[in-house]
Amino acid sequence: MANTTEETNSSPFQFAEGEILLIDKPLEWTSFDVVGKLRNSMKPEKIKVGHAGTLDPLATGLLIICTGKFTKKIDSFQAEDKEYTGVITLGATTPSYDLETAIDATFDYTQITEEDIRSTASNFIGEQQQYPPAHSAIKINGERVYEKARRGEEVALKSRRIVIQEFQIEKIELPAVYFRITCSKGTYIRSIAHDFGKALGIGAHLSALKRTKSGNFHVDNAWNLQDLIQKIKLQKTVNH
Repeated sequence: MANTTEETNSSPFQFAEGEILLIDKPLEWTSFDVVGKLRNSMKPEKIKVGHAGTLDPLATGLLIICTGKFTKKIDSFQAEDKEYTGVITLGATTPSYDLETAIDATFDYTQITEEDIRSTASNFIGEQQQYPPAHSAIKINGERVYEKARRGEEVALKSRRIVIQEFQIEKIELPAVYFRITCSKGTYIRSIAHDFGKALGIGAHLSALKRTKSGNFHVDNAWNLQDLIQKIKLQKTVNH
């Protein structure tokens, strides 16, 4: 299981039988990079490894990894509500809605007040239809749409139902707006940042993001990836 107690931290992993590993995903790693790195560390055994909910490369935080028989739990973990913290930067937009792509337009944000920001955030709470970013991992005809977007192709994505339970503004240091959001599965925080700027009448993009919770799992109980890999290697050495 994940390293939530001293007991689980010290007990040997049973990857084939099933483990739930909580990882604090490093910046610029894809979720697939993490899965691949862990799978390689378990060789020569052939272990099923999968993750419950993709994090973008520029996001950090909680990534749930399931191994062996516990990969059957992935769908149920993905269905859980999530919590994120991060920064929305006002006054500029990007095609990807985050810093993966360069700023393509700027706007004057100096007339925006703290009251504007807080009241706009409160308007996002509840059920709504959200359009995913064109630069997302959604597949169309077997190809991820970010590949199409990078080639400059137009991508028509359908809206999806999401629910935002909380949208707390933690701090305002214009143009940066620090937030905490609790939301349903499938919510794109990049799209929230983009739509937030539109609702204020100016542009905005996501400039930092961390997933802090997924269901009952919290990033405070997550492994540093390199520490976990070292523990796996140590266990293999002891067993052999």
